[in-house]
Amino acid sequence: MTTARTVPDSLVWMSEHPEASAIFVDFDGTLAPIVKEPSTARPLPGASELLARLATRFAVVAVVSGREASVLAALLGETPGVVVEGLYGLEKIAADGTITVDAALGEAVEKWRAVVRSVGSRASESAPEGVLVENKGLTLTLHFRNNPSAEAWAVDLARNEADRFGLVVEPSRKAVELRPPVRVDKGTVVTRLVASSRCGAAAYFGDDLGDLPAFDALDQLEGTGIKVARIAVVDGESPAQVADRADVVVDGPRGAVELLNSLAENPRRRWTRGPL
Repeated sequence: MTTARTVPDSLVWMSEHPEASAIFVDFDGTLAPIVKEPSTARPLPGASELLARLATRFAVVAVVSGREASVLAALLGETPGVVVEGLYGLEKIAADGTITVDAALGEAVEKWRAVVRSVGSRASESAPEGVLVENKGLTLTLHFRNNPSAEAWAVDLARNEADRFGLVVEPSRKAVELRPPVRVDKGTVVTRLVASSRCGAAAYFGDDLGDLPAFDALDQLEGTGIKVARIAVVDGESPAQVADRADVVVDGPRGAVELLNSLAENPRRRWTRGPL
């Protein structure tokens, strides 16, 4: 359905300098195929081991997802050296395996748990058949993939609850999300981890609108002289905006894993600029 663009110079540089490069990947739609029931999603075979291999060579390897950090940990299994950030960076897994909320946010985030729980309860009571109301503690997702006709209901409910409580509405693939009104997203995660590691290059793999803030962050980093690569992982329902913003387009999670595997196996090979 799509064809990859040429290898950007930034990926060539990263393959030659992995010790000064950062790799960021989304989970659903990037490492794991999109499925009708979120609870049944699994990373492609070997994807977790691949991340661990990348982490032995690259300065930063991070999974940044809208999933809860605890769910990501269970789905990925043992991935030593890999940074795992859930709920768009609101949650992270500490070195000892504990789940923590961004310390800089503190009570500014924790107070929203009761709000999310209340909204989720009302949504569950009125949800049309086939709609999944997924309470993630600090965020809430209304999935209408199994009942596309319920999209208007989900969007209206999300907007009404957002207006009532001050939550933020974010569109997603066959879903709509409600999040606390705090300045945390995939872009802030990318900016923070690149700055803390002092990397000279960074690449982000993503498939959905929630990944665009990461692309925005790469835009800002590029302006400071850091080499960047925006990789769109697309399928038949991917938002066009993601591919439009990308330097490289790959076909679904298999394409993403193939490109990641090339970086893992040949971190210093001299790619020539051309088709992937």
